[in-house]
Amino acid sequence: MANYLENIRPKISITQYRIALRVLIETFKGIKQAGIVNIFIIGTMAAILMIFGAIFRTSMSLSSLVNELGNVLEVSVYLKSSADPNQAAEQARQLSHVKRVKIIAKENSWENMRKDMQLPNIKNPLPDTLHVRVDSQKNIKSVADNLSKQSYVEDIRYAKDISEKIRVISDISHTATVIVLGIVGFLTMFIINNTIQLVIQSRKKEIEIMRLMGVSNWFIRLPYILQGSLYGMMATIIAIIPLSFLQGYIMQVHRFLGIPNSENSYWAMIFLLFVLSMIFGALGSLLSIKNKLKT
Repeated sequence: MANYLENIRPKISITQYRIALRVLIETFKGIKQAGIVNIFIIGTMAAILMIFGAIFRTSMSLSSLVNELGNVLEVSVYLKSSADPNQAAEQARQLSHVKRVKIIAKENSWENMRKDMQLPNIKNPLPDTLHVRVDSQKNIKSVADNLSKQSYVEDIRYAKDISEKIRVISDISHTATVIVLGIVGFLTMFIINNTIQLVIQSRKKEIEIMRLMGVSNWFIRLPYILQGSLYGMMATIIAIIPLSFLQGYIMQVHRFLGIPNSENSYWAMIFLLFVLSMIFGALGSLLSIKNKLKT
């Protein structure tokens, strides 16, 4: 029995290779039959992917900017005269989302103010202050609300308007990316769907002959699914060219503003474009196959 299995294993491998080769041949045959329509398909998809890539990359850059601005925002906590600054700072550090607490002694504040301004020789009217930095700009309001409830707090100040505007910008950026992603998916699948229908229509008799010969449904489907994925892959390759120029400009802006930006974000965008375009291309083909072939 073992000898028999060893003898048939090479035959099975050869058969599998032949099937894979045949699927690839059928895939490129479908692309060839689409003719000049291929240019329209790939060009249109490349334009769509380029728009999505530009918005997605800009959104990532904007998120870095928003986070950087949010990280430098602080909550100024003015302590009661009876409060111990060290004890108050320790209690503030225990609150959720608090990243750092710095004590500003009232003596230092008064001394700095006297250096900058001409003030009479009077008793120091300033309170001890805590500068509280949070882990994310979206948590500034909740941290400020929690601090205002503490017994050692006299008053609280922070850039509320700026914080709110930063949050709104971040939300709009993320929402726009999701909306554009949905539009990209729909348009890609729509284009691929119509193209594959044309190819199937031109090969209708050939497909019927394959069915009569007992060819499996997946053997008929797979070349069209691969064709849709190939369209997506080729469109992404074209879309990368203008996006590379955009990446250069974005990096210049980050260097000018002194905002850190990982080079990995660019490669993450490229990887995402390849994956999404190939998936949407395959799904568009699959929908077309189900409608036309009824397999």
